[in-house]
Amino acid sequence: MKYTAVNFVSLDIQDWQKDLLIAELGDIGFDTFEDKDKGFSAYVPSANLDLQALVTVLLSNAVDYTIDYEVQDIENQNWNKLWESNFNPIVVDDLCYVRATFHESKPDFPYEIVIDPKMSFGTGHHQTTSMMLSYILENDFLDKEVLDMGCGTGILAILASKRGANTVLAVDYDDICVDSVIENSQLNALNNIEALLGSKEVIAGKSFDIILANINRNILLDQMSTYADDLRVGGELYLSGFYEEEDLPILRQCCDDLSLDYVSHKVMDKWCAARFIKK
Repeated sequence: MKYTAVNFVSLDIQDWQKDLLIAELGDIGFDTFEDKDKGFSAYVPSANLDLQALVTVLLSNAVDYTIDYEVQDIENQNWNKLWESNFNPIVVDDLCYVRATFHESKPDFPYEIVIDPKMSFGTGHHQTTSMMLSYILENDFLDKEVLDMGCGTGILAILASKRGANTVLAVDYDDICVDSVIENSQLNALNNIEALLGSKEVIAGKSFDIILANINRNILLDQMSTYADDLRVGGELYLSGFYEEEDLPILRQCCDDLSLDYVSHKVMDKWCAARFIKK
């Protein structure tokens, strides 16, 4: 598959601004990102490059900073190798060690998650994923029926299983992610995780004790009524992929309208995760 690189250079962009820009680039089809000395490169299948959408994203973000970019067609290369080169182990709450297949095991941690870092989201490095992992570590998943919506690599589904969930359904609209969940479940010797390709239509009418959704504000708002319908009374909803000041009040109001009570939230570098319970 032929790819196009968009190389971004900025001297004054903050980390949280870069994270927001990357999230919006992901929404328009960019699937791999590589840090550079003075910026980063974003990669997209050449056939999916929409320059008008790219310019719209840049104009909507570049308010407090300036950023230059160049578009570059590149030769085919080993994309998984590039992805692996940017993957380092992480530790969450001193309890969970997330590593790739090519890293040394550390069995002293109560929970170890092994991820084969292919071109799918969810390695635990992003603040939103880290906060969701923390919520899973803090709360009771024993014998629960769990949904991981927008599952990426399946990292949340894997920890939920390791925390004692009865069954876990992992859903993503990207077939690369679905394949990744299956492979990563096998790497972690788990047999209670099912992966489905699709979106809210594949979960309609199902029933869960816990729903995990680390996506973005607009998709969460679009899917919230489905979550509310599928969540059992007393069930828990964990959301992330949005900002505290701009997005949390809107999501709280939406949840309140659907009888989903706000319980708590976490913040890391302006990113937010929140917990709700169905009345």
